[in-house]
Amino acid sequence: MHDGDPQDSYSADVLHAGWRDVGRTVIPSQDATAGLVVEEVATGFCGAVVRIEKSVVTLEDRHGKLRLFPLGGGFLIDGRPVVLVAPARAASRKPARTASGSLAVSDAPARVARGSRIFVEGRHDAELVEKVWGADLRIEGVVVEYIEGVDNLEELLAEFKPGPTRKVGMLVDHLVAGSKESRIADAVARGPYGRHVLVVGHPYVDVWQAVKPERLGLAAWPDIPRSIEWKHGICEALGWPHEDQADIARAWQRILGRVRTFADLEPQLLGRVEHLIDFVTVD
Repeated sequence: MHDGDPQDSYSADVLHAGWRDVGRTVIPSQDATAGLVVEEVATGFCGAVVRIEKSVVTLEDRHGKLRLFPLGGGFLIDGRPVVLVAPARAASRKPARTASGSLAVSDAPARVARGSRIFVEGRHDAELVEKVWGADLRIEGVVVEYIEGVDNLEELLAEFKPGPTRKVGMLVDHLVAGSKESRIADAVARGPYGRHVLVVGHPYVDVWQAVKPERLGLAAWPDIPRSIEWKHGICEALGWPHEDQADIARAWQRILGRVRTFADLEPQLLGRVEHLIDFVTVD
């Protein structure tokens, strides 16, 4: 029996929220940031934080003496106990880069389009260039146009009328010695606009091959006989649908989806595109 107030200690709900913390002093955590002055209780050593390595903090006192202590409790700041913890890892200080490997310029507006242009043969070429170099091209104000083949290049140039501030860089598939593409490139170089036009190309039958085959789980791109349309042949060799153009488009999106940065492309394409960008952006 207990005398007195019936609202004694036994009448309280001992399982109320926070009952375990009743009477307990909660010691706050403190990030061990550089320059923070703390005192280590056990030794009385007082110094500023100069380094954090794993679970150890290095303090330096006013005489330049260094001491190492384990992080955790046992520290005072202005006489008040704290639990010293490693600060959260800061975001990487490495400069952000575009997919092409260039330094990214944050919040930079797209430049008004230059008079100069980069021509590519087809839609897939344009989509690949945009995915890897798009951010750079917008900063430089360079427009990429696909011209559906290289056969009519000379006619397009006559209409475009390249000049010192209206240069044209042309990326050509399968630009190898003796090919139709190489003959067209030579004719353009000798023509009236040759000074202001640069035609470069990669050795691949199609820009699909400029994507490293291992990105698709292949040791190499399949060899396709010249009697078979190359893209259809590739899809058939890989067991992908290839009945119509929609199937080919889906196959390309599957390939393009494996491209994240310049590292996913063959050097023979990388160097050519970089050359074109330099050509059309230097007046």
